[in-house]
Amino acid sequence: MIPAEGPARIALFGVLLAAVLLLAWAGRRLAGVLRQPAVIGEVALGMAAGPLVVAVAGPGAARALPLDWLSWCGHAGLVLYLVGVIHELRLAAPLVRGRAVGWTAAGALIVPLLAGAAVAVWALAGDEPGLRGTAPASALVVFLAVSLSVTAVPVLARILSERDLVGTRVGVLSMTVAMVTDVAAWLLIALAVSLATGGLGNVAVLLAVTAAALTGAVAVRRALSPAPLLGLPARAPRAAAVLLAVWALAAAAAMRSWGLTEILGAALAALALPLTAAAPADGSATGGGEDPWARPVRLVAGAGRLLVPVFFVVTGFTVFAEPFAVAPWSAIVLVTLLGMAAKAGGAYAGARLGGEPPGTALRLGVLLNTRGLTELVALQIGHEAGILTPAMFLALAVMALVTTAATGPSYALLQRPRRPRGTAPVPVAQNGGLR
Repeated sequence: MIPAEGPARIALFGVLLAAVLLLAWAGRRLAGVLRQPAVIGEVALGMAAGPLVVAVAGPGAARALPLDWLSWCGHAGLVLYLVGVIHELRLAAPLVRGRAVGWTAAGALIVPLLAGAAVAVWALAGDEPGLRGTAPASALVVFLAVSLSVTAVPVLARILSERDLVGTRVGVLSMTVAMVTDVAAWLLIALAVSLATGGLGNVAVLLAVTAAALTGAVAVRRALSPAPLLGLPARAPRAAAVLLAVWALAAAAAMRSWGLTEILGAALAALALPLTAAAPADGSATGGGEDPWARPVRLVAGAGRLLVPVFFVVTGFTVFAEPFAVAPWSAIVLVTLLGMAAKAGGAYAGARLGGEPPGTALRLGVLLNTRGLTELVALQIGHEAGILTPAMFLALAVMALVTTAATGPSYALLQRPRRPRGTAPVPVAQNGGLR
């Protein structure tokens, strides 16, 4: 039997979802005016919507809205969008050497971990109870360390897509390193939460679940690889897209029920697809037209792309709509500067040790500083677990937004062509017109 408020709640959800999609469109237009990646506008307006609604309509407004349904849509969109990103990443994998991935990931993870641990020591040694909180010192050290090491895979994917970097070497390498470091980061987050709740038994369980899930994905891929099954997705792309979406959402839900990130669920769905198209010689991750899963994956990723902005709005309602004590400026400045320097510097040093040229290493450092979406999810977990105080949460949130907003302009600055000294600029007409 449908509850009395059911039809009204469904109608309200439809109106709210339409409003969120309109807000996302406005954010993209605003970002274009400000010469920022579109995702920055979606994040900024989306997360500002919650506090604005609460300020105008009062604290009860959030409780009257179907935020649980919106949250499900946002998380579903995130998972479906990442299926397409990870599938393209697999197609372009031959562009990356293992040595470059290993060294860059080590630098992008270890240096920020040390910087975050230094912030934790500073907070523990200070006299600001609003920063220290009541969490065990070990939990605070681990969580603050990992907070500076996270890279937002979904936001990075959007930035790479908007700048036509998805299939390039720097794009593939940055996404690969981001996923490697984020797997380690989520395991460390699980460790921090376990330390905060007084137990370590969950960590071993999480490692076992991750290994079992990856083994299962490989088994599904082998089952779908026989020739009679390879052509089915191309012949029935819509049906294949529905099955792929269901599999991805089920895998993500299973990972979340075990305390792992839903990003791993999206990875499992993408890894389970047989890979039959080789990476083309020109470096494009989507060329060739031989991949039978290409169209189903595009359909799934397109649906996810439409719903991802919903996640930002839900974050604004569930986190930033709450009253926060104002964090000391010293904490905000320290966390932001250390976060930017440690991530960029660590990634640069690691990439150089991995054999990358200075220009590529510098671009990797800039791209891997993108923290927005994943960082906010991690901070929300730390806040709910009682590890982060509102003041420390605010300082880290400012760091996440600043580093994410700085990624696009910083990368554009690196891409500006340099003219040798003593040479005159080439007129546009002599340089082939539009370039």
